[in-house]
Amino acid sequence: MISVLIADDQEMVRVGFRMILEKQPDITVVADVPDGISAVTAAREHKPDVALLDIRMPGMDGLEVTKKLSPTTKVVVVTTFDLDEYVHTALENGASGFLTKDAGPALLVEAVRAAAAGNALISPQVTVRMLEHFARPAQRPDLSLLTAREQDVVREVARGLSNQEIASSLFLSLSTVKTHLASVQTKLNVRNRVGIASWAWRAGLVNS
Repeated sequence: MISVLIADDQEMVRVGFRMILEKQPDITVVADVPDGISAVTAAREHKPDVALLDIRMPGMDGLEVTKKLSPTTKVVVVTTFDLDEYVHTALENGASGFLTKDAGPALLVEAVRAAAAGNALISPQVTVRMLEHFARPAQRPDLSLLTAREQDVVREVARGLSNQEIASSLFLSLSTVKTHLASVQTKLNVRNRVGIASWAWRAGLVNS
């Protein structure tokens, strides 16, 4: 059972998310709160697997809450505001996903499950904008930081594949994939798969 904390300053949003998630047999909502400070308190009390956080909340915004919770809780940022600086800061602060509120029920559920499994999901419209934004050659990082095989693994992460799918695609063992990912995170100094995917987009690996 995946335990979820919802934090949003709009009661209708919290009620809607709770209804969507609690219809799923593998998801339970342990708390829903209206502000960032309450989110941190509730997370400490309930220790949820996943936290769904709005960005603009009273007391403490979702970006700061993400930074506080991400070391121990998977965070999916869900917001009306998909401005590039918000996406970047959320990912830098350790978010495991980024959705806009119009993404739809199915994508919300998928994002929770992906985060709980250690994967990442970002709204398609946000992904497209990030790909376009990071396509500028001047922003591309140095590919020589990674070995050719690590680049292969990173490319598949950026395409949204799970560890098992990457193993099958590249004819590697699951343990080898995990070893490569651990090495990549250290070399790139990123917290999670979203950070790896962001680097891949900036490096131009996704379409290569």
